[in-house]
Amino acid sequence: MPPAIIDAFEYYYTKVVRGETGLLFEQTIRPVNKNDIQEANNLKEYAGAGKQALKKCVMIMLNGGLGTSMGLTRAKSLIKVKNGQSFLEILIGLAEKQQTRLALMNSFSTDKDTRSSLATINPSRMPLLFRQHQFPKILCDQLAPAAWEKNPKLEWNPPGHGDVYLALYTSRILQQLIEQGIVFALISNSDNLGATIDIPLLGYFSKNGFPFMMEVAERTPSDRKGGHLARHKNGRLILRETAQCPENELAAFQDINRYRFFNTNNIWINLLFLKKYIEKYGTIQLPMILNPKTLDPRDPSSPKVYQIETAMGAAIHLFERATAVKVPRSRFFPVKKCNDLLAVRSDCFLLSPEKKLILNPARKAGYIKIKLDPQYYGKIDMFNERFINGIPSLIDCERLTVKGDVLFEENVTLKGNVFIKNSGKSQAVIKKGSVLSGELIL
Repeated sequence: MPPAIIDAFEYYYTKVVRGETGLLFEQTIRPVNKNDIQEANNLKEYAGAGKQALKKCVMIMLNGGLGTSMGLTRAKSLIKVKNGQSFLEILIGLAEKQQTRLALMNSFSTDKDTRSSLATINPSRMPLLFRQHQFPKILCDQLAPAAWEKNPKLEWNPPGHGDVYLALYTSRILQQLIEQGIVFALISNSDNLGATIDIPLLGYFSKNGFPFMMEVAERTPSDRKGGHLARHKNGRLILRETAQCPENELAAFQDINRYRFFNTNNIWINLLFLKKYIEKYGTIQLPMILNPKTLDPRDPSSPKVYQIETAMGAAIHLFERATAVKVPRSRFFPVKKCNDLLAVRSDCFLLSPEKKLILNPARKAGYIKIKLDPQYYGKIDMFNERFINGIPSLIDCERLTVKGDVLFEENVTLKGNVFIKNSGKSQAVIKKGSVLSGELIL
């Protein structure tokens, strides 16, 4: 491992040995008021500056996820998501349209698959590739390195997306980009196709000389359990994730009127500031997230371990003059579950000529709420089998709930609030050309 990573692990491990938990208490933070941060809708005047800065910008996508919650065993970015194209194909097309560099941070689980797929997509336009590091898992009872002869790979864990900064540095991609005149970076997740280089946002970031900018959106009841933005008692902005909240303070944590903004994980960073910071301190020390797990995630009887992780957005606390900007929800629709995949594959969303995933302008109901029975739609192969004839039209559907095993034939249209339940023992079928609304019990 590079010395900077060894130093980073030593820093966090020392905290674990001391009994530190990485928790952030209410007494050390306060809410961010609505008027404390700028709104993206008010930044059109910065479009000119954004166009000038575009040639100095790179998109860095976090591509380390396997999508295990969807039953995937390879990089999630390789699944077909829209118009027969994968996340990866769309991202490459987007970078080409915007004439910007594209870089991918793979993990040790996704690197091989991604490289193999890229060779077939567009060999002449390869993105920059670098790998996320790994930390040893720590046995809870002895605080010793975990050992697992059945599968030694399970002795290690990815240290969270906060590792992107050191991975950029130790791979020398950071230095390479700067030498090529690239100064500004938008970092996001490869499964969030809403995260494109917005010209006024880039202009606002570059013109004001911010070292770091986080895109945030207003929390809704469905965001209660996710992390939120706060202000530390020292005056700087800080990110608090669920794992950093003490149990007895969860009520305040989940109060969306108190903590109004969540991190979309769309991060803008000035690469010159980042390089200077790492070279000054030799590493980068983000707030620790200590995740208790079992050594083998699929074996609850395996030894209990700690996984040390960090969050990319937590770097907002490191830089003086770091800021946040409120963005519309359209910049945040990641595909985390098959519910999300159904929405994005449907006619609720379009892939624009600029290769941007956008909400269909013909849709009047805003974002659709989808709840598919996880027993039959939770894994990607099961999901695909039940929509093998095509995705239903959802453009006029506000909410869709499916309980039980239901197969959809082609040209099905769903409208309004739709509730479908199969109470039988065999698979039910929604026939070709059906138009449904309301409740349907099969």
